[in-house]
Amino acid sequence: MNKRLREWIDFTCSSIGLGNYYLYTHHLRRSVNLFNETTYILCMEWFPSHITGREEDGLNPKGTASIDIDISSGLFKSIVFVGGQSFAKNGIRFAQRNKQDVIQWLEKEIGITYEEQFHLVKEEERGYRFAASINGIEVAPDGFIEIRFDDEGNLTFFSVNGPFPTKEEVEEGPFLLTLDAVESLAKQQLELIEFPLHEQERLIPVYGIEEIYVTNDGQSTIPFGGILEEISHVSINKIMNWDTSMDRPFESSKIDFNEEVTEEEALSGEPHPDSFPITIWEQSQCITAVETFMRQEFPDDTGNWILKTLHRDHSYIIATIKHNGPSHLVFQRKLKVVLDREQWIVLNYMDNAFLIEMYQNFAKPETRTIDKEEAFEKIKPEIIISPVYVYDVEQQKYILCGKIDSSYGVHAGNGDVLLLDDI
Repeated sequence: MNKRLREWIDFTCSSIGLGNYYLYTHHLRRSVNLFNETTYILCMEWFPSHITGREEDGLNPKGTASIDIDISSGLFKSIVFVGGQSFAKNGIRFAQRNKQDVIQWLEKEIGITYEEQFHLVKEEERGYRFAASINGIEVAPDGFIEIRFDDEGNLTFFSVNGPFPTKEEVEEGPFLLTLDAVESLAKQQLELIEFPLHEQERLIPVYGIEEIYVTNDGQSTIPFGGILEEISHVSINKIMNWDTSMDRPFESSKIDFNEEVTEEEALSGEPHPDSFPITIWEQSQCITAVETFMRQEFPDDTGNWILKTLHRDHSYIIATIKHNGPSHLVFQRKLKVVLDREQWIVLNYMDNAFLIEMYQNFAKPETRTIDKEEAFEKIKPEIIISPVYVYDVEQQKYILCGKIDSSYGVHAGNGDVLLLDDI
């Protein structure tokens, strides 16, 4: 084993108090973060000294410590004791199990400051959940920390995900937006959606607000949930048309997303293949491969599908394809197609048709009696615009935006205002 890896393993053992544990397995993996940087993770499984191996069903026994550490930053990404049981001797312990002790440990462990970079979201008897923020204002993409402990305060679960921006990465300023200023945009975000009522096996038509971010000057928008796509996805938006089907049927191949890397790759900091942009030539190869696949698997569907985006994932290229037909159902028909980036062929795909089929026998939604204008007037008092710092790809900074959203909808059949969580 490389000396540097041994140092990380010894550091883990001493930091978490695993003196009465032994290292059972370890491997290295890599990923690409928000800023297109490659991070290498050392993944370890530690067994208590009184346990000799996995259980008969292949699962890890209670007390196993599953630990991931980022060897680029030296920060723990996750610490999980199986079954919520820790045998760590002189390990991480919060004797009082109070918020202040947990926050102090997080500030020291991760190097972030409470109320400046993260805030408390949820407090439970045996744990806490925190979220990334800037001076109490949420950020997007979001970051989360979860921490749990046992009755004695021994750490049993810790996980940190997503970015926690510093003040240097943020373009701060006063929040200027009001709902009146963006009313016309809010109205554009009102959409008719058919929600399923599972117990009654019927669909109901509801007008609801599709969340969106508006820049603080009110001049541009960022789709809700589309920030990561803007960073890592290439927009194609090509309708898939063909004149003839393929005689040769599509044959799927096994794909493996559990990519492991060598010690040499990890310690050299070699960039992940996913960190490179998809070139114009590669886009052309993908389009051709997807068209061939569609002619094989969906021969009669010419013109019915749109190739929306391409992005890299676990050294593959993923094509997102959406159905081109009108639908108000809460789930839109979609394909995720996995391509080999060397042979330029489709290896496999995932189809959410089963979600659509679940509702085929549901009673159709009743006739709409409320139009969009009426629905907006009813929901307008329930629409909120709240400040959010959103990562801007061009500026490579977090900029202040307003998130237009509503927890309510309007029943298009009878005009009732409904809490969407109750549907």
